[in-house]
Amino acid sequence: MPDKFDPYREALIVETSTIWPDDYDEMELTEKARISEVLHADPENCQILEYVRMHTGFCRQVTVTAEDLDRVSG
Repeated sequence: MPDKFDPYREALIVETSTIWPDDYDEMELTEKARISEVLHADPENCQILEYVRMHTGFCRQVTVTAEDLDRVSG
């Protein structure tokens, strides 16, 4: 279940991770990197956002959705 955007946890982010569904296997790595960067720059608007607890803080994990791609494409 996705988490809601949490400013407290955002202040403790030490790592980010992007999950790409199999539908996007053919996408170029440079394009994936660009999109991942844009999504993590605006986590509040990501459809599937999770905070994974780590020893030193949190990892922000974003799972890419078609809605996210529509929003950041262009």
